[in-house]
Amino acid sequence: MSKYIAIATFGSLGDLYPYMAIARELQRRGHRAVIATNEIYRHTIESEGIEFRAIRPDGLINVEEEGEFIQLLSDSQQALNYGISYLIAPHLRATYSDLLEIVREADVLLTHHLAFAGALAAEKTGIPWISTVLSPVSFISAYDFPSLSAPPQSPYERALRLVVDDAILRLFKWQARFWGAPMRQLRAELGLPPKGNAVYEGQHSPELVLALFSEVLGVPQPDWPPHTRITGFPWYHHQKNRGLSPELEQFLQAGPPPIVFTLGSLMVWTAGNFYSEGAIAAQRLGYRSVLLMGQAAHQIPSHSLPEGTIAVDYAPHDLIFPQAAAIVHHGGVGTTAQALRAGRPMLVVPFAHDQPDNAARMVRLGVGRTISRQQCTADLIAAELKHLLFDPSYQAKATEVRRSVETEDGVRAACDAIEAHLEKAKLKTENHF
Repeated sequence: MSKYIAIATFGSLGDLYPYMAIARELQRRGHRAVIATNEIYRHTIESEGIEFRAIRPDGLINVEEEGEFIQLLSDSQQALNYGISYLIAPHLRATYSDLLEIVREADVLLTHHLAFAGALAAEKTGIPWISTVLSPVSFISAYDFPSLSAPPQSPYERALRLVVDDAILRLFKWQARFWGAPMRQLRAELGLPPKGNAVYEGQHSPELVLALFSEVLGVPQPDWPPHTRITGFPWYHHQKNRGLSPELEQFLQAGPPPIVFTLGSLMVWTAGNFYSEGAIAAQRLGYRSVLLMGQAAHQIPSHSLPEGTIAVDYAPHDLIFPQAAAIVHHGGVGTTAQALRAGRPMLVVPFAHDQPDNAARMVRLGVGRTISRQQCTADLIAAELKHLLFDPSYQAKATEVRRSVETEDGVRAACDAIEAHLEKAKLKTENHF
């Protein structure tokens, strides 16, 4: 029987594409799937034949005019604080009001981990609720704590790491109390009982949590919600405007595999010297390079680029990554997933959000190396790429991980779980009556 699934998400394209993939599969199965998110994504969603509903705020930020604010959102020390305090909390009531109208019509609500108002709407209406996370760090597990430093070797180092990690986790929980204050206030106004902090344990549905990533990235921990299901990465493919540009196709066919540099859809606006130093590093190693630079690609004269370098605004990662010798990226989970699927070694230069943790996981997997954003110089990039390109263990491990990732079907697993949850909710309702 056809059901209406409402999906609420918030953030960049990396926070949108997984849900578009799920919505499209739900449509194929005969359901009505609606994505509720910011107005700026209306065309992106509707052009793929997916139903869209706008929820406030009406606009996130104008990336071309708000460079300073984007910089704060890409600062590893400030990103979460500014994102919640300035983009989410001030609009919480408006977002809740918009979602309430959507949820009243739906059979189930699926939420992104930052769609805080969705949890309130589900609880207020009693609609079945499925929450999701896109990367392991969102669980904030004491057993799988994020760290960029090398794994401890001696018993002393391991004991010290546990003490430090515990202190950091306590500090995060303390800070999260302030981030969750607007939610607590709105809950009280709506007559809802107190609940766990929305930024921490309160983000998870008590019914079902879908971890929309691969088990190669993270496995269940004792302090994860017990009703969590890992689905695998939900791959998204554009139905329109597929393929590489003729210019890029010609470049790829004219020589050996290049090194591909990308910063996704948000960090690309505060790239700094990432692309210029990266192109120099690739040339020093005797490699060609592809720079996925967004709009900046149209502002750089081709003659100013190092020989063997091409700058383009965008190329589908699933088409360009498999043709790369190595991939240098920011560590967003969507980009990381595509790099794993391509089976190519990667150098991760994390900016903020989940990126440092994803970078650390790539190092532990043996498929990549990482440097900080502040260390992004041609000398250091070249030194790290030399390890990736000339030590065969990185390519061997990347190939092994690719085979594992290729066996997963995250979209199918997620939709199977959604349908099973709907059936469970239906039986529960029938038994109640």
